[in-house]
Amino acid sequence: MNTNLTFDFSVNKENNTILVKREFAAERPLVWDAYTKSEILDLWWAPKPWKARTKTMDFREGGHWHYAMVGPEGEEHWAWIDYQSIQVQKKFTGLDAFADEAGNINKGLPRSKWEVVFEDKGPVTLVELHISYDDLAQLETTLQMGFKEGLALAMEGLDELLATLKK
Repeated sequence: MNTNLTFDFSVNKENNTILVKREFAAERPLVWDAYTKSEILDLWWAPKPWKARTKTMDFREGGHWHYAMVGPEGEEHWAWIDYQSIQVQKKFTGLDAFADEAGNINKGLPRSKWEVVFEDKGPVTLVELHISYDDLAQLETTLQMGFKEGLALAMEGLDELLATLKK
């Protein structure tokens, strides 16, 4: 594994945002697929020993991804993303929320807007996650839930997976 890959995680509490910059040792089309195809997302999106399990995914503008994070004891935490805009292999945006198994949004938990940008840097792809919240309380709740640590672990899982998917 290339340990020189960028991983920056910055929080701006004045603007209620998180910016994550992460490089992957793979070309952009493969990294794009890892973020946009449920059969690949299910292999890495959750931090080990958790697993992601897609219930439904329709990756298109106006579509959604409904999935569960499944724990080692079988516990499930459901989420829902509404895809808003897509520029193939460049970026996509969406509204991310906690949900239940039926897809009902949990309004008592944080909801965020994501912009995911993919930059081709030759054999390396830079992915930037621009995540914004309506208020500071939602941002702080997300951080207290261990978002940074969980995301970092999931991205390490993507590193491992990409090494096996490269041709």
